[in-house]
Amino acid sequence: MTSVLLGFLLTFLNFLHPFYVSVTEIEQNPETMVLQVSSRIFFDDLERALDRTYKKKTNILKPAERKQTDAMIAAYVTAHLKIRANGEPVVLKFLGYEIEEEAAWCYFETVKTAPVKRLEIRNDILFEQHESQINMMHVTIGGKRKSTKLDNPAATASFSF
Repeated sequence: MTSVLLGFLLTFLNFLHPFYVSVTEIEQNPETMVLQVSSRIFFDDLERALDRTYKKKTNILKPAERKQTDAMIAAYVTAHLKIRANGEPVVLKFLGYEIEEEAAWCYFETVKTAPVKRLEIRNDILFEQHESQINMMHVTIGGKRKSTKLDNPAATASFSF
């Protein structure tokens, strides 16, 4: 009985105090040497961020103007996700997004880069929205996967390979 009550209490507390998490995955494709980047962001939080940033009501699920929505998502994410590979800034090219359950997966890639030895990342996606925002990052280079967690306001991480 005690474990049932504890489970109910934890579920209830999570409902009252939701958590805010995004997940960004970065992988260097070993064949093309392109960095492939995907960010999973709760779409309701992303919509609110776009609304506040661009002063325009946005519907990611059923966009009235898909090109405009794509442009806003691309601009927002690239303003809040900066990557340096081997000390050089990389430009993220927006490929599109898709909805999976309650999240938007936003996809980007870079031009061909030299084999990555060091990756420096600034990721403050949704930090302006939630003081308790957490941004998880997973980086895979040369088959090696490394991960870290950024708790708002800490927004930078480095990975060496």
